[in-house]
Amino acid sequence: MDIVITSGKGGTGKTMLSAAIASLMGDAGSAVCLMDCDVEAPNAALLLKIPVKPVDAATVPVPSVDTERCTGCGACEKICRYNAIPVIQGQPLVLPELCHGCGGCALACPEKAIHEVPREIGAIEEGERGTLHFVGGRLNIGEAMSPPLIREVKRRYYGSDTRIIDSPPGTSCPAVTAADGARYAVLVAEPTPFGLNDFILASQMLRALEIPLGAVINRDGCGDGGVDHYCLGQGIEVIAKIPQSWEIAAAYSRGEAVEHLLEHHRDALDTIAETALRGAARCS
Repeated sequence: MDIVITSGKGGTGKTMLSAAIASLMGDAGSAVCLMDCDVEAPNAALLLKIPVKPVDAATVPVPSVDTERCTGCGACEKICRYNAIPVIQGQPLVLPELCHGCGGCALACPEKAIHEVPREIGAIEEGERGTLHFVGGRLNIGEAMSPPLIREVKRRYYGSDTRIIDSPPGTSCPAVTAADGARYAVLVAEPTPFGLNDFILASQMLRALEIPLGAVINRDGCGDGGVDHYCLGQGIEVIAKIPQSWEIAAAYSRGEAVEHLLEHHRDALDTIAETALRGAARCS
């Protein structure tokens, strides 16, 4: 069962919670996999203290043009919605960073002058601790598109009892790609006006994807009650609240946030895990 843990904005504690829930399940003997799909800023393995190593390169297909066969007809340029292969003075110019790897240009070429070649965009990393497995992606510096790498991460560890997906924050293509197909979503909120605004956007995204969701309010007490009121009005269950705490912040700075949550906030973690598993099971 895929459970995605996501947030409308960065800095809500989403990755900390993902790592703590995965660790909780792993300690209980469940075959769980934490999938770090926040590939532009991967740090879940640091919180889990699991040694990881790169196991595969992630690639996307990009066009390569046979200039001897190309007639400069412009069919490739017309079909590309991302302007990744403009035709200049009768010659196609491939812009690989803009290419989405759809293969349309190769299909459209009447002369069969285009074939696809792989271009590396990042790496897949894996590690394990007992029954807890970890897989994550690390996007190469300067790459503009992370969804292909996120999809590659999600192809791993289908044999696990539960897969916890640590999503990128926000509501753009990376977050949609990470959440797509999940059976339940835990939406981590920050109880501030800014946090509420992005929480609303993220909840609307999950509902558009038809993913059942519940909310976790982190740093409870640092803001107003806007998130609570919104959830009440929209019928979104507030699963648990984790208080604003200097102790958690200090533990995080020492790299001990997961251990601190497991020791001092286990009841909240148990409630989140049980609610997410029940919600995912209802959608199976």
